[in-house]
Amino acid sequence: MTGTLLIGSRRYSSWSLRGWLAVRLAGLDVTDEVIALKGGGRTTEIHVRSPNRLVPYLVHDGAQVWESLAICEYCAEIAPALWPEDRIARAHARSISAQMAAGFRPIRQACPMDLERAPAPLSETGGELAKDIALLSETLKNALMRSGQATRYLFGEDPTIADCMYAPIAIRIHLYQLAVDDVVARWVREMLDHPLMREWAALADAEPAEWRLSYDSK
Repeated sequence: MTGTLLIGSRRYSSWSLRGWLAVRLAGLDVTDEVIALKGGGRTTEIHVRSPNRLVPYLVHDGAQVWESLAICEYCAEIAPALWPEDRIARAHARSISAQMAAGFRPIRQACPMDLERAPAPLSETGGELAKDIALLSETLKNALMRSGQATRYLFGEDPTIADCMYAPIAIRIHLYQLAVDDVVARWVREMLDHPLMREWAALADAEPAEWRLSYDSK
């Protein structure tokens, strides 16, 4: 049954990317509806459409699902391989996915997702931001090295919900040249080269010029 996925501008909406990846990996028959973000909570078109006044928002087969992680869980009910098969690994994947949903605020504040930005290091990465980057690197490395050898994606050779949740972080690591472990850096390259990530980037690049935001409004 055809559904709709309401998302914000692909250039900037990291939460939309998370839900979109899960929907696409699950193979849901869903049409994207993109609303240009205005920044500063001023996108009233989303406010009147989404129950939590945010994106993404999925309508599919009678279900209405909002919040990125809830959309990911819904997709995994349809495509169970989006979580690791092993119970212990699945618990680990769920934990770091929730960790991403609720945490890493210093990174998200200092490194907004902006697919127009040329890769360049931050001028300042000390204090709480440095601690957050170190925690991020450790979190991702532990997932990648669960078996004793680095896997292609966070919990194996195929992307899972954990990869969906951390996909915008891969973009941030690349754009802001954050210092992470070599194992994590390899995962970043794998994520950015995934066909769906390349598709998202191409769609973002094709968005109208008038959708661009100034840094002051993001």
